[in-house]
Amino acid sequence: MSQSSTASLKLYLHPLSSYCWKTLVAFYESDIPFQPQIVNLGDEAERAALAKLWPFAKFPVLRDETRDQIIPESSIIIEYLAQHYPGATPLLPADAEQARETRLRDRFYDLHVHERMQKIVGDRLRPEGQRDLLGVEQARAQLRIAYGMIEQDMASRTWAMGAAFSMADCAAAPALYYANLVQPLGERYPNITAYLGRLMQRSSFARVLREAQPYFAMFPQ
Repeated sequence: MSQSSTASLKLYLHPLSSYCWKTLVAFYESDIPFQPQIVNLGDEAERAALAKLWPFAKFPVLRDETRDQIIPESSIIIEYLAQHYPGATPLLPADAEQARETRLRDRFYDLHVHERMQKIVGDRLRPEGQRDLLGVEQARAQLRIAYGMIEQDMASRTWAMGAAFSMADCAAAPALYYANLVQPLGERYPNITAYLGRLMQRSSFARVLREAQPYFAMFPQ
């Protein structure tokens, strides 16, 4: 893998986006060079430019100019990198059974932590009188179920899959970081709290957090 080949990778993102964080962790873990393209979705021209690549105009989106490919969605981007630009950290195990289990945990964090967290955050952006109180409470209830499962799971693990950092941890890092802001872990989940601490100390995720720092004021309280 040459430096010139990976220099052709352009990642369209926003530094505060949780799913972009997931993808950035994978890039930094694998030490893959890329060109970040920050997109302001509030700017009509920038949104339109992103929509030309991916009509839903959601990030992250990866553009591989060398292979003439457009790859949307964080999990798919990470798998694409693992296949075509394998780096220092193998984020998807070679063993088929272990790979399936990694994908399951990746989906678990996306669907049952990440999405529930985003429901709560998104509701804060709604105008007064248009809040979805029932939907938010349902999201919180689902988060509590997920927390209970993770707490038990992480009692004997360092990372989501055990001893090795993987794609599942890329998903867990932003999901748990933001979820803890809207549904605090408190003292009830010591194993998750310890896991989140390890994630935040991991150099890849620590870098993501540093880069996002100037944008944190935009997070809805």
